This record gives sequence, C-alpha cells and structure tokens, in this order.
Amino acid sequence: MNSHSRTTSFSAINPRPVRRPSVSSRLSFAVSTAERGEVPPENGQGIVAQHQIEEELAKIKRYEDFTTIDWVQDAAREQLRRKAKRRRAGRLDTGRRDWRRRIQESYDAAQGWIVITIIGAAIGLNAAFLNICTEWLSDIKLGHCKTAFYLNENFCCWGEDNGCDDWQRWTGFEPLNYFIYILFAVLFALTSATLVKSYAPYAAGSGISEIKCIIAGFVMKGFLGFWTLVIKSLALPLAIGSGLSVGKEGPSVHYAVCTGNVISRLFAKYRRSVSKTREILSACAAAGVAVAFGSPIGGVLFSLEEMSSYFPLKTMWRSYFCALVATAVLAAMNPFRTGQLVMFQVHYDRSWHFFEIVFFIILGIFGGLYGALVMKWNLRVQAFRKKYLTNYAILEATLLAAATAIVCYPNAFLRIEMTESMEILFLECEGAEDYRGLCEPDHRVRNILSLLLATVIRIFFVIISYGCKVPAGIFVPSMAIGASFGRMVGIVVQAIHEANPKSVFFAACQPDIPCITPGTYAFLGAAAALSGIMHITVSVVVIMFELTGALTYILPTMIVVGVTKAVSELFGKGGIADRMIWFSGFPFLDNKEDHNFGVPVSEVMITDVVTIPANSLTLKVVEQLLAKDSYQGFPIVEDEVNKILIGYIGRTELRYAVDRMKRERSLSPLAKCTFTPSPYESTVTPITPRTPGGLDYINASSSSSAAAGASTTVDFSPYVDATPVTVHPRLPLETVMELFRKIGPRVILIEYHGRLTGLVTVKDCLKYQFKVEAAENPRDDSHLDLEQERMWSLMLRAADWVSDKVSNASGGRIRLRDSLDHRRGSSPRDILDGTEEGVDDGGVELESRS
Repeated sequence: MNSHSRTTSFSAINPRPVRRPSVSSRLSFAVSTAERGEVPPENGQGIVAQHQIEEELAKIKRYEDFTTIDWVQDAAREQLRRKAKRRRAGRLDTGRRDWRRRIQESYDAAQGWIVITIIGAAIGLNAAFLNICTEWLSDIKLGHCKTAFYLNENFCCWGEDNGCDDWQRWTGFEPLNYFIYILFAVLFALTSATLVKSYAPYAAGSGISEIKCIIAGFVMKGFLGFWTLVIKSLALPLAIGSGLSVGKEGPSVHYAVCTGNVISRLFAKYRRSVSKTREILSACAAAGVAVAFGSPIGGVLFSLEEMSSYFPLKTMWRSYFCALVATAVLAAMNPFRTGQLVMFQVHYDRSWHFFEIVFFIILGIFGGLYGALVMKWNLRVQAFRKKYLTNYAILEATLLAAATAIVCYPNAFLRIEMTESMEILFLECEGAEDYRGLCEPDHRVRNILSLLLATVIRIFFVIISYGCKVPAGIFVPSMAIGASFGRMVGIVVQAIHEANPKSVFFAACQPDIPCITPGTYAFLGAAAALSGIMHITVSVVVIMFELTGALTYILPTMIVVGVTKAVSELFGKGGIADRMIWFSGFPFLDNKEDHNFGVPVSEVMITDVVTIPANSLTLKVVEQLLAKDSYQGFPIVEDEVNKILIGYIGRTELRYAVDRMKRERSLSPLAKCTFTPSPYESTVTPITPRTPGGLDYINASSSSSAAAGASTTVDFSPYVDATPVTVHPRLPLETVMELFRKIGPRVILIEYHGRLTGLVTVKDCLKYQFKVEAAENPRDDSHLDLEQERMWSLMLRAADWVSDKVSNASGGRIRLRDSLDHRRGSSPRDILDGTEEGVDDGGVELESRS
C-alpha cells in the first residue's frame, strides 16, 4: 500500500466537478436495477455482467497472498446480494410458490447450520483419530501388546491399574529399552518434520497466531488449505509421539479451522462471501478447543476471548453449535473407552479450606512468572532459529527429539506422554492408581525432587522446542509443567500438615479425613500455567471447570487465574500468540490494548501518495502504474493540482478491468482512461460496465474514424469505490485505529475540505505504535546478536567435531562435513511460511516487540 510512494505528476484537463455519491445511493441504484430485472440503457449485460464481475473479482482476491481483506467492501457486496435476491424472489412470485421454490428457500436459510453440522462432525472424527494414534505412538516407544500389536497399553491391559502380562517391554535389558525409546523418538520426529517441510510448511507450529490474523482479514494463501489439513493431521501424532515438549491442543485449533475452510468452500454461499467464511472459521476455532479439552463452552469463550476480533451474537450461536456437534461426535467415538473426552479428565469429591488460599496464590504467582519467562526466552530462541536454522528444520527437530528422549527417559514423570502424566498428577491418592509411589509418605522427598526436576527440565525443553518445524502447541506442555509444580506444592503442604496436625493454621481440617488433596494443587497449577502463557482468564476457568465438573473448585480456580493475570501484566501485555504475531510482523491491531498517543492521524499518514487523475491518463500510463508492485491501490482525484478526492480504486480491481477490456477488444495504448462518470450522465456511479467490455466510445470527429484508437475513452468508473472511508487530519490516531478494528477497511483516506492530504493503513499505525514503545523503553540488543553469533559458532564447532568422529569411525565412508558445508551455503527454500526476511511477498515486516 503506498508505503514508500512518491508523488507522480500527470498532465490533466480541467474536468467538471463530479459529486461523489453516497453508499446508500450507489446501493439503491444497483439494487433497484437488479431487483426489477431491468437492463439500463447504457449497460448491455445488466445484472448478469454485474454478478460475473463480482464472482471473478472475488476469485482473484482469494489468491492474493499476504494482503488484507476490506471488510467494508465485502459487507456492501453481501448486502447488495441479499437485497437483490429478495427483490427478485418477490418479482417472480405470482401468488403460487411451487414446492421446489419452497425447498430452495428453506435450504438457503438452513445452509449455514447444515455446513456447521458437517464441519463439527468432521472435526470430532478427526479428533478421535488423532487421540487414538497419539496414544499408540506414545506407548509403542516403551513396549508392545503381545495379543494385539495395534493396542496401546491401556487397551491391552483393560481393567488393570499397574500394567499386565500382555503388555511387554521391548527387551529385558533396560539400557537396550533406553536405546529403543530414543530410536523411536528420533524416527517419529524425523518423519513429522519431513512431511511438513516437503508437503505443507504451513502445518508447522501451533497456528493460533496466524488464524487470529486470518479471522481479522489477513490473507495467507494455503494456510487453511487441504494439504495443510492432511499433513497437520498426519504429522501431529508423530510429533507428540516423539516426546517433544509440544502439545496437540494448539494445533487442534488449526486443523479444525482448516476443516471448516475446506468444507465451506464446497458451498457457493461461502465461496462468494468472506464475511460468512469468517463466521465459520470463528466457530471452528471454538470446536477445536472443545475437542482438545472436552469443553464446548470453554471453546466458545476461548474463540471470543482470544481468537476473534469480531464476534456477533450469530457467530456465538454457531460456535456453540459447532462445538456441541464436535464434542458429541467425539463422545460417540469414545476413543479412550472410558466415557471421557480427554485423558486427564478428573472428578473431585472433596472440598477445599480457606487456609489453602495462601498456597493457591503461590501457584498463581508461579503461573505468571512461568509465562513471562517462557515468552521472553522462547522469542529469543525463535529469533535465533529464524536467523541461523532455517535450512536445518528437519535436523533441528530430529536432534531436539533425541535430546528430549535422552534427558527425559530417566525421570518417571517425563518419560510418559504429557496428557498421561497430567492424568496421574490430577488424581486423588485414595481409591486411585499409585504411580511409582506418588502417594507413598515414605517416597515424598524423592517425589518432590523428581517433580521439581521435571518442572525445570520441561520448561527448558518447551523454550527450545516450541516453534520448531513440526506441528507444535504449547497448551498441554504448559499445563504439564503447572501440574508437576502444583503436585509438588501439594505434597509439601500435605507433609507440613501431617507434621503439625494440631496447628491453628490447620484448625479447619477434620479428624480422620484427608485434609490436603495434592491432586487439586496439580489441577490448579495447570490452570495457572495455561493462563500465564496465553494471558486468558475466563475461558481457562470454564475449561478447568468442565474438566472436573466440580463447582466447589471454581472459586480457587478464579483466585489462581486472577493472581496469574495480575503477575503476568507486570511483564507486558499479550500472551504467546500475540507475541508471535508481533514477532512475525503480521498487520494485526489487538483489541486488548488501550493506547493514548495524543497525536492526530496526520502525524502518521503517508503524504507522498500516488494518485490517479480522473480524466487525463492514457492506458499505457495506467499499465505502467500497475507494473509497480509497491502500490495496492490508488486514490482518484480531479487533478494533481487541486487534489479534490473522487474515489479509490484497488490494484486488483484496476488490473482486472484492464485485462478484461484488452481481452474483449483491441485497445490503443494511447486510449484515454476516465475514472468518473460523464457529467452528462447520472451522478450515481453504476457498479457494472456500460458495455460488455466496459468501454464508452466517444468519437472526436464524426467524419474521422481513423483516429478512433486515440480518441477512445476507457471507462473505469464502474470499478471505482466512490465512497471510501475518509477522516479529518485532526482526528485522533486512537479513533482511526478503532475504525480499523471495528469496520476493517484496507485503507483510510485523509481529506481536508474535500482535498486529499494523505492515507493511512494498519501497517502505518503499527509502525508508529512500535516507534513510540521503543522510545519509551529504549534498549540495546547488540549483546544479544553477539551471544547468538557465539552460540552459532559453538554449534558449528560441535557439528564439525561429530562429523570428524563419524568419518574416522567409518573409515571415511560416511562424510557428514560435506553435507553440512553444502547446507550452510544453500539458499532458503522457495515455499514461503510467512516469516521470511528479504522476500517481497506483499506482507509486512515490523519490528519485534520481544
């Protein structure tokens, strides 16, 4: 968008001033014509040409990568379509409505709910498939079932608490089991990373940050495509099964939204309207969280609190229904054969005591500190990965899996899959399985040390693993960290109580009844860590409530989450998803932030704007403007001197109009282009071309037809937005940012007394915001660059040492150094993942706020 444009001068004749019609007048003119079924005298194609143009333009815009959707234009187009459809139906209604028409109308009215139902069922089926595959891949590293190789340990030992004879370790020699465990982890990670890199690079990561931007109107071609859905569904169980410190709950949102996008595109209603597709994507995000946590209401609240910048009541109802269908299908599939939607679902039958609030506050403080620590260091790792490890995505994921397996196998709580560990840590000691003496008083010191070590190790691996090029979420790893820390605190509190049962502090405890339940501390610690890393509150409380079904623990959960939120705000606003948006430089205005810049929009606007005079350009000059990729649209002015604003035309619309006209007729490069209606015609701008080619031939001389090429006028006025969003230069910048959030225009023009003075985009607002923040909090990051250089040099020396040892051990037959040297000099991959540097992809690269 004119971000680095220069003022271009064109010779212009003085046209008669043309009044810019309002939105209502333009719509009423077009709707009345379409509804009556009439063809205007100057238009040979009428409503047919109009729909053809709209369909072709919408199809072109769907394939414009790294651009933003203009929600104002989309809303006007949808309103026009609805009004025209209703009036045509009334015109054709002769008093008798046959059964076919009644069925068609009923289908149109119910199509949205039909699509939501199909999508919800597909999401539920996919979630059940992923749960089954993930559990088997996680267990196969430790052993196999003798009776049926395809069964995981729970199904193989159904009804048994501590294993059975049918489940057998791979060997009786523990060091060999250790090696097999590492081998499987490396194999799964290698396969997952290879699938992602080779077939769908967008399947890597969580996807929540990108989906937030897509729902807000940012176009990322292929991110919600069919192949991304397939590869995400195949690679996600492999990534979880490899033991990497990543979770499947974040990617669940991504594959759910992919499912909604793929299925909705099968229906013309959603292919035509971007705003309707946005409703579907918001509903799918809710369903993704619902199947991940078994929490349909929590999923709806998560979509409202975290994902959607626009969430009307209709979208809330559809999100609720989609989440309901998805969870119902998942419950019908019953992947765990326990009636539970997720493995770590648990029920508590004991209450809590008010003296425990002190320890709940400690858990909340831990959650806030954990989120701040992980976000700070993970973004530094992401910067290092982006700068040095772009060409080593598969190798990085494989080495991370190997390191995770080597370090985690000796620890009983890190060896097993994270959801299984949470299930164990959440349980009460009485009447439940005692995993490796977790409930034994004699093993308390060992368990405390083991849980503390598990917390520290898991935090480290989450920092370095989240963001590697495999499907990777951070919800469950954070919850597992909080659960291990919370269980440790619970064991400590239990030991203090048993050592001092008569203390006044524990006076509320009843005799002969267990007073402290360490499992609830694990549960609350998980809530604190999840809230700390995502900076969400209400949805966490509801999700945790739906996981336990215990009304008595709503208040402790609210206390813990509230303390976590307060501590988190001390270290900056925004969770890990928001930080990743800032890190990637996506044009997203967060509605959670309040700004008080105290400057008018004129301080931010671009003043060197490339404009198009209304009546003086030739077709050759227009094509020269289109050849420059730096312009995404052009304001239309009367002439370059007075700069009276007439309208705005987007680059896509202008490119389409030129191609369509040249395709239908032979045009001279000297043909004059007009972007306003003739002063002798109606002041209402028609939205369809006047002839099939959109041309209005005006002969300069009735006796001379040879000069028709030069005297031909190419009429682009049907493609001009005569009512762009305009504001006064003195309007506060905060209000302009609110306009971008609420109505979503691609660009806002600045005019003073009808004269164009500049324009502003979301990117310009974000640049100014980051500039102000950098001025308020200056810092020198040069030492970080030096540290990254030292780390990279150390990694290269280690790689060279390993390659030399391998070469010597193999007698020179295996030479890793040559392949490493080749990789160091290789160019970046051709497939964009939305974060490349130095690639002109039409997106933005803003300064990192990390």
